[in-house]
Amino acid sequence: MNDAQLLRYSRHILLNELGVEGQEQLLASHALVVGAGGLGSPVALYLGSAGVGRITVVDHDMVDETNLQRQIAHNLARVGSPKAASVREAIAAINPDVIVTPVIQRADAALLDALVPGADVVIDCTDNFATRHAINRACVQHHKPLVSGAAIRMDGQLSVFDQRSPGNPCYACVFPETSDVEETRCATMGVFAPLVGIVGTMQAAEALKLLTGLGSRLTGQLLMIDGRDMAFNQIALPRNPLCAVCGHPQR
Repeated sequence: MNDAQLLRYSRHILLNELGVEGQEQLLASHALVVGAGGLGSPVALYLGSAGVGRITVVDHDMVDETNLQRQIAHNLARVGSPKAASVREAIAAINPDVIVTPVIQRADAALLDALVPGADVVIDCTDNFATRHAINRACVQHHKPLVSGAAIRMDGQLSVFDQRSPGNPCYACVFPETSDVEETRCATMGVFAPLVGIVGTMQAAEALKLLTGLGSRLTGQLLMIDGRDMAFNQIALPRNPLCAVCGHPQR
């Protein structure tokens, strides 16, 4: 690190858990953020401010005025702009040394298969089960740690799925693609603005810990957040040996 970086990241360097070595690991890391909305905004901003060297942001959507209630990486001047590009501008205003690559494209299986292998950590900030399952399949296939978050109404959840260690569940172990899980969207159900900040900030924290080798105690755990009472509950997630994604006999 040069003198400017030593000054910028001095509060990280003072931490025994990080120090110079941990900060250098962040500077050399590549994070893939899928979704640049309510969750992706705090995730990307904190990864950028913390000094993650390369961040790829995937989102096919454009900034809308209704987003500004909670999607803090965007502003009025960028309404109508691609969200992924808007996030790049927001990070550049905080830390211009970070290389941010916006991918203005829907995160389908082909795109994820191209991007996931080059990432050190993948952060799922999407809002639909089809994309979440596609991200999970790519992370299982390429053995990349996945930080998954969700927020709707006044409820949030957070988990880490890391197939690099045997016995850990994947997202499909908990939410099988064949299950009849009700899918709800902010556009129809609403979401408490600070809740996406809480979940997204925690996603960023878990990603930074994974990148610096601190690991994550949320691996194989589901953290549920009740924004009404600010209550946190955590449950263990067992691996499903019959999971169609991570437990398939061919693996």
